[in-house]
Amino acid sequence: MTFVAEDKKKKPASAEAAARRPKRRTRAKVAKATTEPEPKEKKPAPAQAKAGEVHVYSLDGDVMKTVELPSVFRSDVRLDLIRRAVTASQANRRQPYGSSPHAGTRHSVRWSGKGQGVSRVPRIRGTMIGAQAPGTVGGRRAHPPRTQAIWTKKVNENERRLARNAALAALTDVSFVTSRGHRFKEELTLPVVLENEIETTSPDGGATREGVKILNRLGLLGDVERSKEGRHIRAGRGKMRGRRYRQPKSLLVVVKETATVRRLFGNLSGVEVVTPAALNAEVLAPGGDPGRLTVFSEGALDVLRGWEP
Repeated sequence: MTFVAEDKKKKPASAEAAARRPKRRTRAKVAKATTEPEPKEKKPAPAQAKAGEVHVYSLDGDVMKTVELPSVFRSDVRLDLIRRAVTASQANRRQPYGSSPHAGTRHSVRWSGKGQGVSRVPRIRGTMIGAQAPGTVGGRRAHPPRTQAIWTKKVNENERRLARNAALAALTDVSFVTSRGHRFKEELTLPVVLENEIETTSPDGGATREGVKILNRLGLLGDVERSKEGRHIRAGRGKMRGRRYRQPKSLLVVVKETATVRRLFGNLSGVEVVTPAALNAEVLAPGGDPGRLTVFSEGALDVLRGWEP
């Protein structure tokens, strides 16, 4: 007997059965209309500022026009005068202090005399603790600070003016500004000059938030962040005497009216807002190092045009 092996493969369906099956509906692909985006109009590049000129920026960070700097910015950068004026300004703010004239002498002491096998120093009665004599451990200070000391330093008015003008001239030098560690956009002209609208901007709420936006558009916000990150605890005993923290200086904002501008920038780390009358060598060159990153309003810059170089 012979067995026929059944074919395990399925037989192909007949043509009639295939015709009876319902056809699967397929959606016709509709070609999407491709709309090309309109090319954005490129803003014309601002004209290159000549030597002795700076750009005037809007609050959006755009260049509005170019103006000439006052003649006081063409003064000689005298580091010796700047350091002398800053040192005198710091010394004149120093408050005299001193210890009591009787400090360290309010003990009942005695000397044991010769031949006792101990050093000949005055000691507190009943103990071997040295006291009162300047050369002993626990004794009084030999030359304590005295309130009669004169810390003030005199600087001629002419020298003060030349030091201030020298510090102003250093504001235009990129090398001085970068050496102080300030952060700003390379394409900015120094000092940075803003339109006069900065003095009248008064947002309804979040004035500091609006000030941060303005600095971000100008490319100056990085310097405020540098000052905030650089806050640290002071080394030494000064941390226990009301001077616990040190913080780097950031922007100096010079405007004619400070009331509104202080709402924008007054709470930012390391930022100072002053009028042109308050400018001096220490404000423009903290610590005697010239080249502080400075922002002028256009009106404040015009005030400087009447100053003698």
